[in-house]
Amino acid sequence: MRHRVWRLALVALLLACGACRQPSAPAPAQAAAPGAERPAQAVSLLTRHLRDNDLAAFARDAVPADLHAQLDAAWREGRTRWPLDALPLGERVPQMLGALARPGAEARLGADFDRQFARADAELKSTAATLGLFTAQYLRNEGDFSESEREHYAQLVVAATRWAQAAPLSDPQRARAAIAQLAAAARQTGLASDADFALLGLQDSLRRLSGFSLACKQVLAGYGLDLDAGLGALDASLQSQTGDSALVRMRYRFAGEPIDAIVRVERIEGRWYVSDFLRQARAAAAKPAAAPAASAPARPPSG
Repeated sequence: MRHRVWRLALVALLLACGACRQPSAPAPAQAAAPGAERPAQAVSLLTRHLRDNDLAAFARDAVPADLHAQLDAAWREGRTRWPLDALPLGERVPQMLGALARPGAEARLGADFDRQFARADAELKSTAATLGLFTAQYLRNEGDFSESEREHYAQLVVAATRWAQAAPLSDPQRARAAIAQLAAAARQTGLASDADFALLGLQDSLRRLSGFSLACKQVLAGYGLDLDAGLGALDASLQSQTGDSALVRMRYRFAGEPIDAIVRVERIEGRWYVSDFLRQARAAAAKPAAAPAASAPARPPSG
């Protein structure tokens, strides 16, 4: 119980880092091919989808069409929740939505916050610092990350830690308003379990998450973290290209801090994609189904 509200807030932050604002207008009947025409556009296109809060468009343009179809099949079979799986704790999104959508969630989570975190400024700042150090160490030594991802995410961790240590996270009035807003948005998604995600599939589930992502962004803005401003100022430029492989430099701001990272992109059938997203998506599509739980051994007959 002690860390339940903190975990919910962390997952909400991670999910919110993927989107903001209202979704774009529906795609025309003759939709463009996925991917981008040029290397730098592979980065700016996905960033625009994130800024527009269009997670479904992000998934569509992050991978070729055949891989997208494989991901949808794996999503429906419960083998992956990509691209949510690419986020730390992203696998907890269905459970988080279920907890927020449950009747009485506002009162229950509000009481948890009051009991554990209300006006606990020193404890929350210490927790933010400890979490930042732990995450930075994990990025350096663990996990299935490319070198560019490690360097990029390390910058984000430093900026997020500084923001968390200065943000009014222990304000009970602000927290209750945030919980109410997130609970209302969670109920509107109609997603409260893994079964809901599997039934709707990849694209429909991500479309339903757009409103919740928007609510997360609005909550974070109330705590001084305006992700729109940083994503809107992103600059992506081609650094080098050799055949079907290229390096793109991306510069933007996160939590007021400058972020400068190099991203590898690659060309497949004439379209450009971010290599790290391709690697993650391929691994997600190939992930085997979880083994069924072993049944308890039968008891020997008496006598």
